[in-house]
Amino acid sequence: MTANRLQVAVLPGSGIGREVTAEAERVLAWFVRHRGLEVDVAHPAYGPEAYKATGRMLPDASLATLKGAHAILFGAAGGPEYDVIPAAEQRAGGLRFLRKELDLFANLRPVKALEATLDASTLKPEVVRGVDMVIVRELTSGIYFGEPRGIETLADGRRRGVNTQVYTSDEIIRVARVAFELARSRSGRLCSVDKANVLESSVLWREEVVKLHSAEYRDVELSHQYVDNAAMQLVRNPRQFDVILTDNIFGDILSDCAAMITGSLGMLPSASLSAPDALGRRHALFEPVHGSAPDIAGQGIANPLGAILSLAMALRHGLGRDDDAALLEAAVGTALGRCRTGDIAAVGQARASTAAMGQAVLDALEG
Repeated sequence: MTANRLQVAVLPGSGIGREVTAEAERVLAWFVRHRGLEVDVAHPAYGPEAYKATGRMLPDASLATLKGAHAILFGAAGGPEYDVIPAAEQRAGGLRFLRKELDLFANLRPVKALEATLDASTLKPEVVRGVDMVIVRELTSGIYFGEPRGIETLADGRRRGVNTQVYTSDEIIRVARVAFELARSRSGRLCSVDKANVLESSVLWREEVVKLHSAEYRDVELSHQYVDNAAMQLVRNPRQFDVILTDNIFGDILSDCAAMITGSLGMLPSASLSAPDALGRRHALFEPVHGSAPDIAGQGIANPLGAILSLAMALRHGLGRDDDAALLEAAVGTALGRCRTGDIAAVGQARASTAAMGQAVLDALEG
C-alpha cells in the first residue's frame, strides 16, 4: 500500500457476501478508471477461510490492515461455513468483535423508496412513495454487549439464559450527537425511539437525549416514540420520519422492518462509523444490511444493490468523495428504472442475475 493514497480493505465474508461484494468492487474499479479515484485495495484474510488456514478468524495482520483503512467494504457473515469455527474464536474475531475493536458506535442505515421499486414493497405505493429516512443505531453497547450474559443451570435443574441491557451516559450522548448533526443537515427532524415506559436503560436514554437537545440542538425538532409504536408507524406512515435515533437491539429490528419499504433487504446499505481522531480520520465499515443467505449462495441471483449502495456510503463517509457518492446513487436509480420491478425483488426471489444488476449500474454510470 502507498501511504498517500486512500486505503480500502475488502472483506467479502461468506455466503452471498462474496457475490455482492464482487459487484461493488467492479463499480469501485470504474471510479478508479473514470473519476480519478486513487485507492489501494487490500483483501485481508478473514472468516472461515482464514480460520482454516491460520486457526484465527481475524489474524493480527488482517486487523492491522483494517485499522489502517479509510474504508472497509464488508459482505456478509454467518451460515454453515461458520460451524467449523469454535464459538470462542467467533467471539474473538467476528463482526461484533470488529465493531467493538474499531469502536464503530454509530450505524447509519438509510431507507429510501425509489419510484422503480414501489411495487416491490409489501406496502401500498401511496404509503411508501417519497420515504427518505436514516436510522441511526447505536452499535457497540446495549444488550448485545452487556454483561453478565450466558446460560446457566440452577440448583433445582432449571436452565436460565441471561443478557444484560447496559448504557452509560457518554455512550448515549455520542451517538445522539451523530443523529442530531445528521438531522441538522437534512430536514431538521429527529425521532428518538426507546422503551422508557418499561426499561431503566431507556429512561436514561431519553433523559440524555433531551439534555443534549436542550444544550446544543434546539434548532432540531425532537420527538420521542416507544419502540412498539415506532414499528407500527413505520408501516402505517413512514413518511413522518426523517432521522430515527435508537439503541442497538431496537435499531437492528426496526431497520429490517423498514427494509420492506424498499421491497428488499438487498436494497439497504449501511455505514458503521467511529469518532474522528485528532487528524479527522475515522474507522468506517460499510456493508449491506442483508445476511449471508446460504440458501441462494453460489446461484448468482443475490441482489447486489445494497452492497453497491454501501460503496456509495463509503465514497461519502470514508473516502471524502461526495460527488462520486451522489453519482453512484443516481446510477442505481437509473439502473432500477431500466429494469422491470420483478427483476429487483427480494433477495432469494430476484430474477435478474447478480452480475446483470451490477452491469446495469455500470451502464448507467457510462450514461
